[in-house]
Amino acid sequence: MKKEISYIQIENAIGGNQDWFLDPFMHGGGCGAVTACDICIYLARERGLHSLYPFDAKQLTKKDYVHFSKRMKPFLHPRWQGIDTLDLYLSGIRAYWESVGCDKLEANGLLGTVSVEEAETAVRRQIDEGMPIPYLLLKHESPSFRDYVWHWFNLTGYEESGGEFYVKAVTYGEFQWLNLKELWDTGYEKKGGMILVNFLSR
Repeated sequence: MKKEISYIQIENAIGGNQDWFLDPFMHGGGCGAVTACDICIYLARERGLHSLYPFDAKQLTKKDYVHFSKRMKPFLHPRWQGIDTLDLYLSGIRAYWESVGCDKLEANGLLGTVSVEEAETAVRRQIDEGMPIPYLLLKHESPSFRDYVWHWFNLTGYEESGGEFYVKAVTYGEFQWLNLKELWDTGYEKKGGMILVNFLSR
């Protein structure tokens, strides 16, 4: 079984790319802001939450994206240790939503200390609902994940094949399919986790 979100495309890139940023702090540590920018654009385009993105969500350009990242920076700005906890991310994205008058969303964290089975269930639910998932990976003992260490990226799909569960990770304008069990089992005590965004029930 395979399920993917119809994710945003900016010119030839899948999602945003912090390499586009001229601000040296955002260029080196803007990954958290990128995931938030992508989700806001996606929700503006797919769910009609136009206040989340001040430009045209159906005609995306790198120029507009970079301008948007400057608006997001005060809420999810790089720090010395990065945005290295789910709580830091949650406070930032909630504050941005409040600043633009969006009261239709909620966000909660799923810590990397829960079981991989619980993580799989959350991924299925979010993707089935058409909602991207910001994912924080801190350290990882496997060198195969070195490009994702101390990094935020979005999950935009899942696939169950041969008894394994894979997730589609989007970062730097590209994607890669990763084994969630291997990704989740970092081998370190300090964990990252996932941000679960949903519509508030009225």
